[in-house]
Amino acid sequence: MKKESYELFKNGDLLTIAEVIETELKTRNESPFWADKIVPFTKAILSVLLPLRDKEMLFTPEGEKADELTPELFLKFNDLVSLKTLAFTIKKSNEAGTLLRTKYESSTCQRYEIIELEVLNAYLSRCNINVENEFLDFPISSYNLHQGVSNVIKSLL
Repeated sequence: MKKESYELFKNGDLLTIAEVIETELKTRNESPFWADKIVPFTKAILSVLLPLRDKEMLFTPEGEKADELTPELFLKFNDLVSLKTLAFTIKKSNEAGTLLRTKYESSTCQRYEIIELEVLNAYLSRCNINVENEFLDFPISSYNLHQGVSNVIKSLL
């Protein structure tokens, strides 16, 4: 991974990170098809991860504490199942007013503040994922397409 990627994820804001990824896509002459998928995905996932980063409440898809937002953590949430789980974890945390499904101590979880899910839910809906019922599966075609998105992002970082 590029050293710049670490600094970008550690301190950058949503627009800056999205612009860097979009520029990198253009530099590598990736198909516009991928830019149409990757930039909205980047904005969607960061709309949740950045508020968690700023509140020092980042966690892995398995619910383990994460000290900082790194390219590796970002890539862990690239998996569509992990992304869906993140969305429902935040949805349930918003409803409860406390961070759920993580291994943070109770005192830390109580500091949780509501995170807006509009951007992430719009992206998931675009992937045919039901954002109301966590237990409904999604089409394999959505998963396969998203794997392509994930592979391109891995190559950029």
